[in-house]
Amino acid sequence: MDRAGKFAGENPFEIAKDWMKQAKEQELNDANAIALATVDSNGLPNVRMVLLKEIEENAFVFYTNYESKKGRELIASGQAAFVIHWKSLRRQIRVRGSVEKAQGKQADAYFDSRSPQSRVGAVASRQSQVINDRSVLEGWYEEALAANGTTPSRPSFWGGFRINPTEIEFWADGEARLHDRFRWTRDTNQNNWSIDRLSP
Repeated sequence: MDRAGKFAGENPFEIAKDWMKQAKEQELNDANAIALATVDSNGLPNVRMVLLKEIEENAFVFYTNYESKKGRELIASGQAAFVIHWKSLRRQIRVRGSVEKAQGKQADAYFDSRSPQSRVGAVASRQSQVINDRSVLEGWYEEALAANGTTPSRPSFWGGFRINPTEIEFWADGEARLHDRFRWTRDTNQNNWSIDRLSP
C-alpha cells in the first residue's frame, strides 16, 4: 500500500500526534477543536465542538460536565465519534469507538491546570439546563466563587472521557479532488489494525 509522507507510520496515534503538532504551528485558533458526535435515547445524533486534550497511547481524551447532555448521552450509549479538521493543513481525522470515563488523578491534574476562572465556571455551570437569562448563570458563578474561592477542587460531576477507537480515518486534500484517505480499523478486543485506502 502506498502510504508515504504524511501517512507513513505503523501507529495511528503517533500519526495523529504528528498531525496535531503541525496543526498547532499553523492553525490560528484551537488546533485541538473536535466536532464530537453522540446519540440520544432515540438514536438522534447530536454534535458540538469540544477540545481534545490528550492523545494517549491507545485513546483520545477530552473533558466535560458528566451531567451535560453530551455527558449523559456518552454514559448511556458508551460510544462516540469525532472529526477534527485543519483548514491550514487541508487534512482531517475521523474517529469512532467506545467511551469510558477518565477520572481520578488524571482528571484532577487537568482540572488544576485550568485558569481559576475556568475552574470556578466549571463548578458553577449546570451545563445544558434551561435558564431564564444570563443573570442566573452569573449568580451561580458568584455562589461558587464564595463557596470555593478561586482554586476549587474538581467536582464529582466533572471529568474526562476516553474514546477508545475501533476506526480512525486520515484524510488529506488532493488535486482534482482526488483526496487521499486511509482507514485504520480493529476489533474492540485486539490491537491489530487493518489499513485500507479509500476512494474519495
